[in-house]
Amino acid sequence: MAEIKDPENTIIIELKDGPVVIELLPDVAPQHTGRMKELARAGKYDNVAFHRVIDGFMAQTGDVAHANMEAGWNPGRAGTGGSDLPDLPAEFSKLPHDRGTIGAARSANPNSANSQFFINFNDNHFLNGQYTVYGRVIEGMEHVDKIQRGEPPASPDRMISVKVAADA
Repeated sequence: MAEIKDPENTIIIELKDGPVVIELLPDVAPQHTGRMKELARAGKYDNVAFHRVIDGFMAQTGDVAHANMEAGWNPGRAGTGGSDLPDLPAEFSKLPHDRGTIGAARSANPNSANSQFFINFNDNHFLNGQYTVYGRVIEGMEHVDKIQRGEPPASPDRMISVKVAADA
């Protein structure tokens, strides 16, 4: 596994093909990194589907209200919900949306990010300054590349488990 420099700010997502290690960026987006850790520690991301996966663009997940494939799975509503926690203010930075970066999904309101996030398949610089970047894949991007495509996918993949490395 990748060398984990800061276990408290590293997320391990278990996918069907193997682990994805994400380095969070608390100096850049402290509220977004804090939210991801809080939801991971509560087990909220476990079994949540990738409900919107666009080839050459990104894989979106994190709807803890409607996309848990073991509890409350609602394919028709997947992607429309968040957590029971308040929405987060935007934490835009100069970091580009490069391949492997984690971005906060939101509605048209820049201050509406909650639990959903996406992993960029490619450099998506047209998103720069419009969506909060708060992490990057440091190992396992080949597993992300194998996530089932679709809007929604006919047979969606899921995050089997999501853990903070300090707790794993």
